[in-house]
Amino acid sequence: MSNVRLAVVYYSTYGTNHRMAQTAVEAAEAAGAEVRLRKAPETAPEGVVNGQDAWRAQAELTADIPEVTPADMEWANAYLFSAPTRYGVSASQLRAFIDTLGPLWSQGKLADKAVTAMTSANNAHGGQETTLIGLYTTMMHWGAIIVPPGYTDPVLKAAGGNPYGTTVTATGGELSDEIKAAIRHQTRRLVEFAGKIAG
Repeated sequence: MSNVRLAVVYYSTYGTNHRMAQTAVEAAEAAGAEVRLRKAPETAPEGVVNGQDAWRAQAELTADIPEVTPADMEWANAYLFSAPTRYGVSASQLRAFIDTLGPLWSQGKLADKAVTAMTSANNAHGGQETTLIGLYTTMMHWGAIIVPPGYTDPVLKAAGGNPYGTTVTATGGELSDEIKAAIRHQTRRLVEFAGKIAG
């Protein structure tokens, strides 16, 4: 076991980011990290969720996954976030949770922790890069240590070549082998640097 306590925090409407987060959990555990998988609370009205079959099915599938709390953020010494892009920024469900973290931030309890992020959108130019940069901007305010994948492994170019974090053009299907490889590399890199920071 390493000295890394990783919170994998995701929001997923139709399942893509849930699958991305699960892949990251598997990679982090294989790298020796202690991992908590947590989902951002749903903020959309129940009637809206239940009105779309795929959205309702995803909510039912993941009903047993705990919602993330500030206590999870305080426990962790590393974070991996994954959420879909909405109009070039992160889905509001994840942002709503982040906006509750002012008390932890003001006490310095989000600082000096390694962080990375992933996202998806329905089309290749749907705002994935701006979503990741927006999340990282928030984490700069925290004083977190951003660990992007960069171009540190050939698998990243095979998965689309985004140096900010793994991104997926969501089709509703399974993740490709290339995307899974990119997620695993990004996660291992995060665990490695989180371990160095934790000392």
